[in-house]
Amino acid sequence: MIRIHFTAADFAGVRFAPRAAPLLELNTALMKLLTPGDELLYGRWRRRSLHSLPAAAGALADLVPAGRAPGFLDVFDDSLPDALDAARQWHPHRIRSEIERVYAGHPAPPPPWVRDLHRGEAGGLRVLRRAQHAAFESVVRPVWPVVQDLHQREFTRHALAVAEHGLGAALAGLVPGARLRESVWELPGAGERDVEPGGRGLVLRPTFHWTGHPLVSDLPGRPVHVTFPAGPGLPLTPAGPDDPGGPEEALARVLGRTRCEMLLLLAEEHTTSGLARRLGVSNATASAHAAALRGAGLVTTVRAGRAVLHRRTAMGTLLIGRHDQVRSKWGHKP
Repeated sequence: MIRIHFTAADFAGVRFAPRAAPLLELNTALMKLLTPGDELLYGRWRRRSLHSLPAAAGALADLVPAGRAPGFLDVFDDSLPDALDAARQWHPHRIRSEIERVYAGHPAPPPPWVRDLHRGEAGGLRVLRRAQHAAFESVVRPVWPVVQDLHQREFTRHALAVAEHGLGAALAGLVPGARLRESVWELPGAGERDVEPGGRGLVLRPTFHWTGHPLVSDLPGRPVHVTFPAGPGLPLTPAGPDDPGGPEEALARVLGRTRCEMLLLLAEEHTTSGLARRLGVSNATASAHAAALRGAGLVTTVRAGRAVLHRRTAMGTLLIGRHDQVRSKWGHKP
């Protein structure tokens, strides 16, 4: 059981991560890859993923000698380049203490590159960055667009839950077995653990490879991060969790799912803010997608007072064609 003890400031600081974190998804994918069980569902995915892992990624196993991962692998940046450089921001003594913690009592000494990392040498950081990048490109990159889509759906779902029922109900319903008892949020977990954010804030993060209990990252001086399983319970595929196939999905892969959905919506006129609200993205993101579609001749944009109005062109309608039928499947109706 995980018990998170809230103060009033902690309740005020609860937020949902707006974007997926590439190295978090990599970490949970690797955990699932190395966790036995679910052979019927995950056996083929495990064999395929392990076979495709490049040799450079093998260095990551050196950092988890006894199943305990060092804290500096908990990286929540939503930009892959920033995430890959995150370990450089850690104070050298923290890296040393984390390596010593995970190797405590382990019979084999760490390999040379881990000793370089322990000493704070640049060569060790380069090996770590290369290993994370290689593993991400092999395991997560093929399904990264799917992860981003799923994350946006989760973000929208929880935003609506908080708006309609309040934060307490959203926390209690986050995962099966969760409950809020006065100022203590209880979550299912291995063993007993008490966490006190102490006003640092708490970030909720869905993951789409892990299917076990919630994971908590409680690093000094940083917000507490609670990672919870939110996927379909099946291995993700590049075609998407539902794998509908067919021309509708092909069009979404060419345009990008958000732009395809935007074209569907623009059978009728919408403002930028209206598009953003319907798509569950920021105004800036909606504006950027509309500009890309406008540049391709698929959308027209006119200004009406303070509002900016977008509508599909004849070419856009010709391209979208019978794909309007997927509007209801994706949950967007003009």
